[in-house]
Amino acid sequence: MAKRVVLVTGSLAEPRVKRIVDDLNDKDIEPIVANVGVKVAALMTADIVERRLKLPEDIDRVIMPGRFRGDLERLSDFFGTRFERGPEEIADLPSYLGHAQREINLTEYDVTIFAEIVDATLMTCDQIVERARKLRADGANVIDLGCLPDSPFPHLEDAIAALHADGAKVSVDSFRADELSRATRAGADYLLSLSEKTISIADEGPAVPILVSAGAADMESLDRAIDIMIAKGKPFYADPILDPIHYGFTASVARYYDLRKRRPDVPILMGIGNVTELTDADTTGINAVLMGMCSELHVTAVLAVQVSPHCRTAIKEFDRARREFFAARKADALPQGFGMGLMALRDRKGFASTPAEIEALAAVLRDKNYRIEVAEDGVHIYNRNGHYVSDDPFKLYPNLQLGDDVGHAFYLGVETARAEIAYRLGKRYAQDEPLPFGIVAEVPGAAEDAHAMKFKEAGSTFAKPKVEKDAGAE
Repeated sequence: MAKRVVLVTGSLAEPRVKRIVDDLNDKDIEPIVANVGVKVAALMTADIVERRLKLPEDIDRVIMPGRFRGDLERLSDFFGTRFERGPEEIADLPSYLGHAQREINLTEYDVTIFAEIVDATLMTCDQIVERARKLRADGANVIDLGCLPDSPFPHLEDAIAALHADGAKVSVDSFRADELSRATRAGADYLLSLSEKTISIADEGPAVPILVSAGAADMESLDRAIDIMIAKGKPFYADPILDPIHYGFTASVARYYDLRKRRPDVPILMGIGNVTELTDADTTGINAVLMGMCSELHVTAVLAVQVSPHCRTAIKEFDRARREFFAARKADALPQGFGMGLMALRDRKGFASTPAEIEALAAVLRDKNYRIEVAEDGVHIYNRNGHYVSDDPFKLYPNLQLGDDVGHAFYLGVETARAEIAYRLGKRYAQDEPLPFGIVAEVPGAAEDAHAMKFKEAGSTFAKPKVEKDAGAE
């Protein structure tokens, strides 16, 4: 039996809500549009809703506009049915109705992130611990101490002890056998990396080795190292080494596939820095593709670095990717609809309204408060005195009647600048809200909180009474 869902709206938005309801093809939902008799439903109070809203019988839940700031628990108690806050944009109602049926769990993952401090030999123990705390806050599970070939590391043992005392797991990455030996004797949790020539170090202490081939791309050598560890009955990871683009990248991808095909139960680690650090491209997309490989091949550990400035959020990104992809794989689904954490530059649905819809709304406005929206033809700003469209905020400004209201001019300047960025990138713009850039630049009120039974802290338009009058309308 279809669930009856009431969509509360106002007179300005009612035609758009009804059009979406008419196009909604879902046998499990029977949507009912309820106009409470005010122009802008987002500006209603709980008192108004209690007085004016008339609910049909047998209602499963009531969805309020995303910008409604009233007390949902109070309304739920008053009407005896669940009230919830819907999406901020009407265009998102279809996807929200589907989302509300499926809670997305991003707490689970099956990939361990090793985060390397590449210049650990040049840092004090206190500096290493401070850096490690930031990396762990971004999602790292293991702190990897990088050893530079020509830089001594006399405080290696002290650094391992300091990190352990701070609650961190530690790996040590070195080309020198003596440093790896010191590391495992000092209680390191992992060693990067051992080959068949240095594998005897695995017997000197508790550290779990990451195995590599003794020569470049020598899979037979890696296989021999794996067999040695299996014979010892000790844990390990195998790393076929991911090479940079134009220096063997495709062949190295094939090595990972080949290793998994031949050895379905061997734990594998992938070092992703050769691709993220050595490619001039945004790392969100790179990390998403690499996580896709890890998910399909069941690679259960990655080694990430954040050296180049354009990689400064790489660990955050991979942490988000491993969670979204785990949820998608668990649901036997494509990695779509499991959050927007990796959508930094663009959104799947960049424009919430069409130019025709904005024009229709602008034609019936009767107040002087400016509304700003973005559509495929540019930035729209309108009130009862006019409707203007341009891809350049400087061309919009001469049409605005602001007098000497400096604060208002500043506000509209900020909002039209945000709108221009959204227009040029194809991102979703909502007046009075910061632009979302996914995990790369998180802002208060992230997308994952949009449907919670709480509302966001007052934003820029609510900071001062003079500016508050231009709160965006739904």
